[in-house]
Parts: sequence; C-alpha cells; structure tokens
Amino acid sequence: MIKKLFLCAVLCLMLAACGQGAPARQTDTAAQKMPLTYAQQFSVDRMDNGCALIHIDTETFLLVPENVETPAHDDNVKVLKQPIAPIYLSATAAADLFDAIGALDCVTMTSTAADGWDLPAIKKAVDEGRIEYIGKYSAPDYEVLAESGCGLAIESTMIYHSPETKEQIENLGIPVLTERSSYEAHPMARLEWVKLYGLLVGREDEANKLFDEKQREFEETLASVQKDGKRPTAAFFYLSPKGHVNIRKPGDYVSKMIELAGGEYIFTADKLNVDENALSTMNIQLEEFYETAKDADVIIYNSTIEGEIADIDTLKAMSPVFEDFRAVQNGNVWCAEKNMFQQTTGVADTVADLEKIFSGKADDEDRLEFMHRLK
Repeated sequence: MIKKLFLCAVLCLMLAACGQGAPARQTDTAAQKMPLTYAQQFSVDRMDNGCALIHIDTETFLLVPENVETPAHDDNVKVLKQPIAPIYLSATAAADLFDAIGALDCVTMTSTAADGWDLPAIKKAVDEGRIEYIGKYSAPDYEVLAESGCGLAIESTMIYHSPETKEQIENLGIPVLTERSSYEAHPMARLEWVKLYGLLVGREDEANKLFDEKQREFEETLASVQKDGKRPTAAFFYLSPKGHVNIRKPGDYVSKMIELAGGEYIFTADKLNVDENALSTMNIQLEEFYETAKDADVIIYNSTIEGEIADIDTLKAMSPVFEDFRAVQNGNVWCAEKNMFQQTTGVADTVADLEKIFSGKADDEDRLEFMHRLK
C-alpha cells in the first residue's frame, strides 16, 4: 500500500511539473478510486487527465486513453496505451468475462487449445481461428506474439512457475498482467475482475451492468439461505492419479461458497496442517480424507481436473472406502461440472446450486446449473 501511494504521489508531481495540472494534494488528483465491493487483489486510482493507475500485487500499470499523451512516470510503471488490442489471453478465468461484456473480439491469442475450453463461445472462436492457439502458457510462440502487434498479455498465476516466459514476453515490448482472481477469498470477487477488464477495453458500462445484475442474483440467493438449524457438512474434492485427495483449502472461494450457501465446509484449519502458500488447493492422504469426510452430509466431486465421473459405482471403483460414506449411502453425491470454473459469470448460479443441495430443494432434481447428482 505504501508503494502504491508513493507511486501515485510521484506521478502527480510529475504531471504538475510538466504543466498538465496544478500542484495539488494526492487526494485531489488520484482520489477517484474505482469502487470495489469484494475484490482485494487489484485496485484502480483514476487521474484527472483520464489516465488510471492499476495496482496488482507488486506491479503498477499506467492506463493511458487514446489521444492522451503519456505522462512522465516511474520506470517501474508499465504503460498500457488504449486501445489495447490484440490481447493474448493465458488466463482461462478471464475469457468468460471478456465474452460477457462483448469484448471477446479484443482477444486474438490464447494458450488453451480448443479441446481445453468448456465454454461454447470460446471453443467456437478457437475452432474457427478467430482466437489462435499459440502454445501452452510456458512456451508460447514468441514469433507470433512479436508479429501480432499484441498490446497486452494476460497471464494466470501459473506464470509464477515460469518467470522466464514472462520476461521473454516483456522483452518483446508486450506488457504482462498477471490476473490474480484465483487468490480472491470471496467468490463474487472473482467476478468483480470484470470491472478491470471493462476499464482496459473501454467497456466499463457493460462491466458495471453485468456485475450489478449478478450481485442482485447473489443477494437473492443469500436471502433464501436458512439461517437457523444445523448446517449440512460438505466436502469438495477429487482423486489424483497418484492416490492423493485434492481438496480446497479452508478460506478458499469454493469453501466460502459452501458457507454462503448454508453449508459447513468440513475441512477446517484446525483439522489440517495448512501451509501458507498462495495455492487454493492442497493434497491429503486418502486415509485422512476418509476420517474427516466419511460422515459428511454431502460430497461433491470436482471434475475440472481429472474429468467427470459417471456414477457412484465409478467413485467406488476409485476406492472401496467410499462405500462407507454417509453421503454415498444417502444418495447425496454430486459432481461439479467442468465449466464451473471457466464460467466466471456463473458464481451466483453456483451458490444457488449449493443452496438447493443443502436446503433439500434439489432432492427431486438430478441436474442443476453447474452440478449433477451421481447415482
């Protein structure tokens, strides 16, 4: 925060020195902070000259509108000159947000092949070549990037595992923005990143309208959550080929969705040896999973990594211990479908699905918006 304030102050003084504004307090020049309800992994300070300072983790970007001269700035600040296109998108969670505000045509390159997309509009765009697959995130086709006139590369946090790739892209003169929506603790915060993308591509009105609509849907679901009585316990997991059970960490946005929907996430910090890294998931031994989750009221299999499973018999075939699970015996086993994570705009619908499961409203249903029951 101190660094952000310092950069704002430095930029304000530079603008004044260049004759682009009278000397003023920082609050007079950069006090128009973008209002955010949930998101904590980015912030935006608007400047009087129409520019904006975007802060993400330790990096700061200076967004300069079209036909506005780029003001003097600190060497560590990365300049984004509008219009920002074409965009190389290596963060799948952002694609749905660009599509939802009518800005998918700004994205012309991706690191996810057509068969890796579960969103029909994105898959079709890649299939038809309107969005070109240029190789996996850690080894993109640098020649294509260099020749494309790319204005911005949006990477997921996976790029932290391949810093040399980020450096190589920046050496081509392409700014790299690492989107950190997966680090957000609140599920609606992931959706609120649409405000940043709307700002970048000049579609703020569309972004604000979308967020407001989804916010209303989310609040309607929360209003229907039962406030009294015992909260059903739930586990969210998948089995890795190596025999580990991958679960969401306590405090992750998925476990937060379970809590918001009226459930109780069964893996609490006091039951786990939770490490302090930024990952939202962790692996535990099957024995530990069994001891903690066998009496859970609901278990939800995460199909996004290893693929969907057809029925409870398939789950039992993975390990016979599932026969002893209360949820298996009571027929309260669900599978989260693959588009649950790519369809970032579906946060409110996902919470609504969970609320139906926990409240018993889904007792007569086998398929919800993002989940289906295993039989």
